Amino acid sequence: MKNTAKARKNYLNRDFLPYFLSSLFVLGTMGCKQQKHSSTEVSNEIDSAVDAIGAVPNTIYTLTSKLYTADPSAHVFNGKVYVYPSHDFESGVPEDGNGGQFNMQDYHVFSMDSIGGEVTDHGLALHIDDVSWAGRQMWAPDATKKDDDYYLYFPVKDKEDVFRIGVAKSKNPSGPFEPMDQPIEGSYSVDPSVFEDTDGKYYMYFGGIWGGQLQKWNNGRYIGEDTYPAANAPAHMPKVALMADDMVSFAEEPKDAIILDENGEPITTADNDRRFFEAAWVHKYNGKYYLSYSTGDTHNIVYATGDNPYGPFTYQGIILDPVLGWTNHHSIVEYQGKWWLFFHDSSMSGGKTHLRSVKMTELTHNPDGTIKRINAYVEPNQ
Repeated sequence: MKNTAKARKNYLNRDFLPYFLSSLFVLGTMGCKQQKHSSTEVSNEIDSAVDAIGAVPNTIYTLTSKLYTADPSAHVFNGKVYVYPSHDFESGVPEDGNGGQFNMQDYHVFSMDSIGGEVTDHGLALHIDDVSWAGRQMWAPDATKKDDDYYLYFPVKDKEDVFRIGVAKSKNPSGPFEPMDQPIEGSYSVDPSVFEDTDGKYYMYFGGIWGGQLQKWNNGRYIGEDTYPAANAPAHMPKVALMADDMVSFAEEPKDAIILDENGEPITTADNDRRFFEAAWVHKYNGKYYLSYSTGDTHNIVYATGDNPYGPFTYQGIILDPVLGWTNHHSIVEYQGKWWLFFHDSSMSGGKTHLRSVKMTELTHNPDGTIKRINAYVEPNQ
């Protein structure tokens, strides 16, 4: 059996495999019937994948073939799975180190009654033109529900080209959403995700370095310059803040959600395989809080665990190996007695890093509470 590194190299060098991954379980949207391949077609494509990477990939479902979508935030509302992704498109903006090519302008909301079942695209949920204070680049959103209202949280650059976090409100989980006149006071950077704890409190996690601008802030003040801790100093950490009762403001100033190594020391800047980059997400399992996030330039989704929503969180390991495309961004949700990992890759666009598609696959917690590592292109445990 070929090793994982060689398998991934072979995968990237084969033209047909992006088609394989995007078509294995493509789900129709916009009122279309569910699209499925025959068992013979799937078998032939799996045989081709075996030839290329030496193992059968996990069962991967693709959210939609109609739009390019990325950065999925998945939630269960009213017995359905709702997915809130960013919406990639070919804007013509050249690629740069700060993600200028990710020039998204709107959001669509998707729902499904079962994983692998028919997917509904509910159409335009929010457009940048509807946000009075916004300038450009609507990046990874999230959503939550409180009482009878639904809230969509989104990062977008303001008129000064500084990322802030906005919020929009709806009576329907699919929108359309009505944005507030101003961003959340005290918010900054990107990738908001809101976790509802079992006691009814809500916490927002956010932050992302490089294009996400977290490194341009100091103690809640925008300094406009890239400032990174020394290589052996604690790295930039994700931020966390308790939400106020109105769900459109913070109840406190954001603070660091500290990530520790196995010795109880903060993960350092030089520890690229484990330090925080972006895409913080929290879920709770057997009383433990799981903070998962992307390591960015090393392209892993990893996780750390803690005893309360503020942390500290102790690093545990990798959830998802690197995928095709530069970024790796995810969410984790429980649905119908199973846990699911939502992520994205660039298979549907043939490897274009700014044209991604949302995928989902089952996630397994081991008896000891650790999470089974996933490679999207190689059979588990290979």
